[in-house]
Amino acid sequence: MTSKQIFAIAGIVVLVLLYVVTLLAAIFDSSASHALFATCLLATVAIPLLIWIYTWMFGKLTNRSTFADFHPEEKNKDK
Repeated sequence: MTSKQIFAIAGIVVLVLLYVVTLLAAIFDSSASHALFATCLLATVAIPLLIWIYTWMFGKLTNRSTFADFHPEEKNKDK
């Protein structure tokens, strides 16, 4: 497995766990449920963004074309 595959699988697992925690926070009312719900919603946006930034930086540092490139077809025209 490559590092990209590991990060993708880890991201999927974390997002699924966040959805479960968000659902449980919405169902069970406690004093911390509001903060937990808000944190899970923020992480739902932040985690995929961080994975995209990691992939984009990996492509820039290794001079490879990745799905995170803004215009990946331009690199293929030069070859």
